[in-house]
Amino acid sequence: MQHHGAPTRMLDFTKSPFVAAFFALERAVKNSAVFALDTPRLWMASPINNATLHRDMIDPRIEGNFERYFASNTNDMMWVGEPDQMDRRLVAQSGTFVVPGVLDKPIDEIIQQYETGPAMIRKFILPTSIRKEAMLALYRMNITHATLFPDLDGLSRSISYELEITWPGHVMAAKNNG
Repeated sequence: MQHHGAPTRMLDFTKSPFVAAFFALERAVKNSAVFALDTPRLWMASPINNATLHRDMIDPRIEGNFERYFASNTNDMMWVGEPDQMDRRLVAQSGTFVVPGVLDKPIDEIIQQYETGPAMIRKFILPTSIRKEAMLALYRMNITHATLFPDLDGLSRSISYELEITWPGHVMAAKNNG
């Protein structure tokens, strides 16, 4: 929803490290990052300070749960999962969501309420120097705007990228002229 201008507390994640790399690198002009979240462990965990707040109990898809557990902005917990209905983009992107119980804390701070072993979230830095080669490798793996956004917008952005790698320099000149 944020991509369309609507405010939301949901954070987009993907089950694919390649899709994550695509989104991290597609417009990168400096180092970017991919965050890996250990969702299987998080599904089985409850916050240390309130073991009753397990995944099934707080499921925001269940009527009344959003108001009960999330709207108050007081529960240091998070829910991970998919909506009941998946659109073409979510399917293509292997999408999943994180819904934090508080909005004024970063996810890594909320996850500390769960930690009882190895880290549940890890950050991987992708240096700008790998962007061109990585985007080309992802393109060859068919991870493109056209496949991740299966609509006219995705096709248009894919064509733009194809022209960028086929005729470097000409695309920017065309964009500047029209």
